[in-house]
Amino acid sequence: MEWHAVARRFLVAGTCAMASPALAADATQVAKAFDFHARHVEVGFDVRMGIGSFTGDLGKRTDVGPTFGINALAQPWSLVGVELGYEGQRLPIDDSRVPADASLWRHNGTLLGKFGPLLKRNWRPFIGAGFGVSYLNPSDDTRGVYSTDVQTEFPLAAGVDYRVGHIFAGVRATYRFIGGEGLTLIPGTQQESRGGLFNGNLAVGGHF
Repeated sequence: MEWHAVARRFLVAGTCAMASPALAADATQVAKAFDFHARHVEVGFDVRMGIGSFTGDLGKRTDVGPTFGINALAQPWSLVGVELGYEGQRLPIDDSRVPADASLWRHNGTLLGKFGPLLKRNWRPFIGAGFGVSYLNPSDDTRGVYSTDVQTEFPLAAGVDYRVGHIFAGVRATYRFIGGEGLTLIPGTQQESRGGLFNGNLAVGGHF
């Protein structure tokens, strides 16, 4: 084997040996900056109940209705959390074009990111934003006036959780910007009824 081939091998090996500690140090600094440790990521779940209603034109034809939800939670960073959950809601329809007991069922899935500090080991105020999709299913007695619809939602949330050990309770308000409505028309026109959705919830859950 020629001497320059041997020298090349030693040079490559030496470079790798010197680079490995540097890369490890860089990775450690990045992990510290984000306060992320895979073995210590908190996960959990919560259940929540509340009330809410549409706004805008949709709010003029629906009433306040109850909500129920269940969410999977993760806290990968000290200031940042993530939720993935389901929310169901029944909204009474207040519209002279349909029977008085008509209603609208909303089934929603949402991914939400939350930002907020843990204060005094118990309180966590937060704000959040995300993306969701809802399936709207009006009761059968509204056919011809209301249609099933799939709508995209962009929720903005604010609230606070109070934690005792691994258990927490919280309250929040969420406003959802809605797109793609095809639920019903404004009476006497060919324009779609549009609006947002405002819900308030109480939640109880746990972290592990």
